[in-house]
Amino acid sequence: MTWSLVLNVAVGGILTGLVYGLMALGLSVIFGVVKVVNFAHGEMMSIAMYLAVLAFATLHLDPLLMIVPVAAVFFAFGYLLQIGLINPFINRPEHSQFMLLIAVALIIVNGLLMIFGPDARDAMVGYAYDSLQFGPLLVDKVRLYGAAAALLGSAALFAFFRFAPTGKAIRACADNYLGAQVVGLNVKQLYALTFGLGTACVGAAGCIMVLLVDVTPTVGTAYTLLAFVIVIVGGLGSMAGALIGGVLIGLSEALAGLVMDPSAKSMVSFALLVVVLLFRPQGLAGRRA
Repeated sequence: MTWSLVLNVAVGGILTGLVYGLMALGLSVIFGVVKVVNFAHGEMMSIAMYLAVLAFATLHLDPLLMIVPVAAVFFAFGYLLQIGLINPFINRPEHSQFMLLIAVALIIVNGLLMIFGPDARDAMVGYAYDSLQFGPLLVDKVRLYGAAAALLGSAALFAFFRFAPTGKAIRACADNYLGAQVVGLNVKQLYALTFGLGTACVGAAGCIMVLLVDVTPTVGTAYTLLAFVIVIVGGLGSMAGALIGGVLIGLSEALAGLVMDPSAKSMVSFALLVVVLLFRPQGLAGRRA
């Protein structure tokens, strides 16, 4: 094993981790504001992956070009889902929210299975096997372009929450629910906007992810679990933590693939989760309650 091989694998893991971070960012944003854990997160991403595959197969559109339209569709979907289905469960016990979103996940999985069947599908773009060389470093174009798109999407979301008046209002709801109501903010509408933004993140991530892995109706369950690992490692509710956690998980999985069977590399991610929970339960970028 040479240092150049380790470097190439590490860079590939970091680039993949940025896509993971965008996926987990949606989960973190929703929980940080609405205080609802979206157990259908990965299943929603699988819908976006299928939309990107269909657009590529029928219209020959690059999945990266589908990021904005799919994110817009998913924003509307998340907004309506929050208003029509999730909002009545906001003040109910947590197990009720859990069962509701598990039901949504099962509906999505079985719906995709009926529509597309069990076979894996992909979007084989023209640059799928192309690489860019920087000295001893070979970078896959799909990972580089996907990571750049994920970074741009994450930066846009950070800027929205930092500078936009609506973003500041959403942050106010997250910090002080009662205070936001007292000053006249429409909390229900802001919750719906937040859920829409979180769902848009996972829709954008799905368009990128279809360049890296094949999609099946059941692939979403694994990514729901992965998103939970990432946000817990980074800090549940922390946007920066979601990106940090995504990069760490992507890097750890890539390096683990060098020394163990690729099918067992997820053990390293869960080992990292255990270590973080032991020594920093609030996550790397989280704050103590």
